[in-house]
Amino acid sequence: STIEEMETANEELQSANEEFQSTNEELETSKEELQSLNEELETVNAELGRKVEDLNYANSDLQNLLNSTQIATLFLDTELRIRSFTPTTRAIMRLTPSDVARPIADFAQRFVGADLVTEAQTVLGTLATRERYVRMQDANTRYLMRVLPYRTVENRIDGVVIAFLDVTDLKDAEEAAHAAQVYAESLVATIREPLVVLDATLRMRTANHAF
Repeated sequence: STIEEMETANEELQSANEEFQSTNEELETSKEELQSLNEELETVNAELGRKVEDLNYANSDLQNLLNSTQIATLFLDTELRIRSFTPTTRAIMRLTPSDVARPIADFAQRFVGADLVTEAQTVLGTLATRERYVRMQDANTRYLMRVLPYRTVENRIDGVVIAFLDVTDLKDAEEAAHAAQVYAESLVATIREPLVVLDATLRMRTANHAF
């Protein structure tokens, strides 16, 4: 009876041993699969790391470009809320970092001859770039304001970009040149002697009344 019990126990042990061996083989297989999966994850992480590094460099390049051009640029989402802005914009709109996500309509209009909300809504509706010259209300500073749709890399419209290019010196030079021309023409008109002005091809450009 004892021998039979021992044989039965031995058979059970052998059966258990076979199960353990099968389990061990499954564990080995799972270990190999985990190792393979871990290698794939390491490869993916390396690729993501390179992409993040490339993205950081791209963002840094873009930020340095915007800072170096000294062009005030305002980025709005489709609801005309401030998404981001360049440092130069702070002097124009008196913005602070805490103003991100605030509607552009919350800020008092500081420009003569332009409404930022209306301009942005028009661009969102037509998807056409708009340009106009604007002047600061409390200064003689003038800007060329360019409003255009914000396009993602997938060519999807996701807001509006408003850029302000300082053209004060250019406008002052144009006004000075126009004033000088008017002054010169008035002098020519008052001269009693006949006077005519020719261009390089000897074609008449202007002449006074006496001529």
